[in-house]
Amino acid sequence: MLTVVATPIGNLADMSPRGVESLREADGVACEDTRRTRALLSHFGIPRPQWFVSYRQGKEEQAGRRLMELLRGGKRIALCSDGGYPGISDPGYRLIREAIREKIPIEVIPGAGAVAVALVLSGLSTASYTFKGYPPRRPGPLRRFFEEDCDRPHTLILFEAPPRVHKTLAAAYEVLGDREVAVCVELTKRFEKTHRGYLADLAPRFAQTPPRGEVTIVIAGNNPKFCRS
Repeated sequence: MLTVVATPIGNLADMSPRGVESLREADGVACEDTRRTRALLSHFGIPRPQWFVSYRQGKEEQAGRRLMELLRGGKRIALCSDGGYPGISDPGYRLIREAIREKIPIEVIPGAGAVAVALVLSGLSTASYTFKGYPPRRPGPLRRFFEEDCDRPHTLILFEAPPRVHKTLAAAYEVLGDREVAVCVELTKRFEKTHRGYLADLAPRFAQTPPRGEVTIVIAGNNPKFCRS
């Protein structure tokens, strides 16, 4: 059994009892950063499992082979990330696909996720939305990243590194026009803050003062209700 466990994105109180039980019962835990996951296990009094594997970008092929051996051998493996759902902007989806291919049972333990939290906090339309992950860094690909959705009505959600927020907002403004946007920082944590406004206003603001902490950006779709002429 592969158990995909959502973990808190900032506030440990958001960990579900079912998630704690799944980690406690697992024969092995595959995680993004063993130090962070060890702290999570310690907080809930969960002993270190027999197999504790770092499954992160760059190591997923090697670690994946070992994890699949354990799964084939009937072991129960819990897959988690540093926060939120494994597989969302996270290499965990590779292990999930491999388990599906080999017909290994999979269950998902629901929990907190930055995408849903930011979408609701934004106050923008929740009727339909697209999660875009992390945008490209180079100007050309970044522009094309937004051009794909220029004429579509759905809300856009993306992650971004704090120093690059202003560049991403400026590129979005250039391609999409002046739309409503919410920049959500440190969701569920002590210094959580949501900055709402228009792309033309928030881009220069963050150029002067970059946000601190993890950032989720929510941009309105192509709808006159959320666009400023």
